[in-house]
Amino acid sequence: MFEYEIQKYRRADLLREAEAQRLVRQVRLARRAARRAAKDSGEGRVSQDSTRFARAA
Repeated sequence: MFEYEIQKYRRADLLREAEAQRLVRQVRLARRAARRAAKDSGEGRVSQDSTRFARAA
């Protein structure tokens, strides 16, 4: 009986871990899609060089 309880807890733990991994994968895909959509929208940074500043008058 004791082994059965351990097996039940381990199975539940594995299911929780798998669900967490699926959630992480979905979040990554959503972020990647958002970045691609923002990139394709045509708006955003003008220059990739963030160290360049306009000269003061």
